[in-house]
Amino acid sequence: MPKRFFKLTDDVYLSGRWELGHPLDHEGRKLDDPWQFRIGQRAQPDERIKIPIKISGKPLDYSHAAFSIPVIHARVASLFTEVAPDDVQLFPVEIDSQPAQHFILNAARLVKCIDDAACEEVRYWTPEDGMPEKVGTYSSVSGLRIDTAKVEGAKVFRTWGWTVALIVSEDLKEALERAGITGAKFTDVTGPGAANAF
Repeated sequence: MPKRFFKLTDDVYLSGRWELGHPLDHEGRKLDDPWQFRIGQRAQPDERIKIPIKISGKPLDYSHAAFSIPVIHARVASLFTEVAPDDVQLFPVEIDSQPAQHFILNAARLVKCIDDAACEEVRYWTPEDGMPEKVGTYSSVSGLRIDTAKVEGAKVFRTWGWTVALIVSEDLKEALERAGITGAKFTDVTGPGAANAF
């Protein structure tokens, strides 16, 4: 049976939840390069990071700060390092008034595995779009599906050309669900999409 994979996102529809803001440096300035945690490569932040609470509410085990940067509670961090130690980096963060330890989760692997034919729709940047640095990468992906044969043992990764997608393996998803973590939403990205299934 082929392995299954899931897109991991922040469940923004949880009522009464907190909202996290823009990551800051130790002097309270916005980070120059918050994107480093979203590109599927090893990151090297220069200093300790603070994340303000933008809207007060119930703290979550998994949530996104600005730029959809994953922020996880220490107990979630231990699951990621146990199941996928080579695929992730964890950077400690201070969150306003929170005694519990939290981390930025950085997926340090980038995998070229999007299955264009199985997705509902994919579009690529073209020279006519006027952004030469993006030509050949995805401008949009709807109904994301991946080719599991191209994953090559990764358990946590970003998808090449569409790094907004954070993908986790089924065994990691199940470990997170068994632990009862709050804030995470999983969407199956394995095999043909609902529109293509008969």
